[in-house]
Amino acid sequence: MGLSSLFDDLQLSSSSETPLSSQTLPPITEFLAELQKKLLNMLSYSETLHLIGHVANLFQTADPDWLFSPSSGLAELQVEYNAVVKALVRVAALPLCEDDYGSLPAATYQSIPYQAVTVCSALTALLETLGNRGVQTGIPLTIAPSVLVFAVTHFQDQPWTNSVSRAAARNLQEVLLRAGGWRDSGHLLTGENNGVLGKILDILQPQMTQTMWQRCEAVKFVYVWIVLQVTQPFLSPLLPRLLPASLLLTDHYKPENCILGVRCLHHIVLNTSSWKTQLNYSPSWSWHLDSEDVAALSTELLAQHTTCCFLTDSGHCQYDRLPSGTSAQPFRH
Repeated sequence: MGLSSLFDDLQLSSSSETPLSSQTLPPITEFLAELQKKLLNMLSYSETLHLIGHVANLFQTADPDWLFSPSSGLAELQVEYNAVVKALVRVAALPLCEDDYGSLPAATYQSIPYQAVTVCSALTALLETLGNRGVQTGIPLTIAPSVLVFAVTHFQDQPWTNSVSRAAARNLQEVLLRAGGWRDSGHLLTGENNGVLGKILDILQPQMTQTMWQRCEAVKFVYVWIVLQVTQPFLSPLLPRLLPASLLLTDHYKPENCILGVRCLHHIVLNTSSWKTQLNYSPSWSWHLDSEDVAALSTELLAQHTTCCFLTDSGHCQYDRLPSGTSAQPFRH
């Protein structure tokens, strides 16, 4: 049965509570592979959104025994679902800024909320259909990094969202937690088997480099939200991966970005024991201290007697090691 005819049959079955028989359907892994290709190769957004509507219908009406049948093994099933989810979330991806100095006009995001709602409907249908099968199949854990990053992106109160898309994204987050049996987002990030924090950082870090982070306006908000969900003792092992992006934000000339960076740094200090010993020290790390919040943060850092602040000629604050037995006082400017 081809993809088009399968969708036709699913549409006809949507008015009935009886799902299609799995005996008439191709193996789910073959179908998912074809679906991914179709999602990635659509020529227009209208065609893509129409297809995603069919996908949501598929997840709601198809036989769960077919949808989650590990005929070729659970590993392949997880890989194919993960690929489809990544293709789905790309549909509502934010356009990139042409450079790293400005923001896109609000009109640029005009179509994003509708696209996000459509994608949310498909992902929510998948996770709700999983139900109690979720933990057994391992699918929620596999797709959680992409789904959570997508949900956090679209529940921000920002120009690329509206009240409808934010509500849909919040609901998607809640459905994800239920499907995987997680108590809350912190449990998802750091729970059994170390959670998905590392995999989410794998998604975010290529976008949080010095040359890339300002081109996508959502990534900084997602990064900060993720960091603030994680508490002791889970931050320490990942500190070398978390701190550089926080410093990039704090070193920015826009106050709103500095504040985001300071929030991350403050949270890291409060939730990391002996944070300095976790790092390969780099004397090149420096950042602006332009607010009372940063001065308060420096107080906490200096209280550990491991670092010292020096105001350079360029107006930056350089952190360096204190000599053994030396104390220091924070400064304000």
